[in-house]
Amino acid sequence: MKLTIVGCSPAWPNPGGAQSGYLVEGSGRVLLDCGPGVLPRLREQEPWPRVDAIVITHFHLDHWGDLVPWTFGSMFGPGREVPPPQLWLPPGGKDELGRFGEKLGFAGMFDAFDLREYVEGRSFEADGLTIIPVRVPHYQLQTYALRATDGASTLAYSGDSAPSPQLAEVGRDADLFLCEATLKEGREGGDGLRGHLSADEAIAAFEESGARRLVIIHRPEELPLPDGIERASDGDQYEV
Repeated sequence: MKLTIVGCSPAWPNPGGAQSGYLVEGSGRVLLDCGPGVLPRLREQEPWPRVDAIVITHFHLDHWGDLVPWTFGSMFGPGREVPPPQLWLPPGGKDELGRFGEKLGFAGMFDAFDLREYVEGRSFEADGLTIIPVRVPHYQLQTYALRATDGASTLAYSGDSAPSPQLAEVGRDADLFLCEATLKEGREGGDGLRGHLSADEAIAAFEESGARRLVIIHRPEELPLPDGIERASDGDQYEV
């Protein structure tokens, strides 16, 4: 599998950065999340993105916002001639998108995609990839980490998560573990409500998982990382 970091900014974009979008290419092309800035980055490579499936981890805007312009381009622009990708959503996601559509455009606008819903802990197939969605804690929002394999290699993607034993399970013996580390320190929210990891917490999850390689994502540019820890940048490519 080849992985391209289309965008990896946190909830506020790094200078010149796109937000969450990770393109996995093997027998097909699967995009993990589709945040603001991802669609124009993909269009730099071809007139309209030809992807087989998009998988959304949760409904914070920095992980799905470019689905909105994608629908307009699919209906009225250069995407009209391109087969619609499968759009895999968390449980209840079809209704959630329907409500967003009524507020952001019109009812049924997201029918520009082949809408599907995954089930917590149950694997599904997305164009040659077997993907397992694993529920992780992220404030009070339904959120999933993803484990994707083509049968030969395995990619783990934390999505957005507070510290959780589930992260180590998602990353268990993976070839590459994309793990978020948004925070400077492992504390957030006066009432104990957590939504993200510090770098130390991401490293601890990686070490517990036994994964072969850690790449930090969703990290503000202004926050350094310990020596020897890899940080993703938009446009980076990895062989998994």
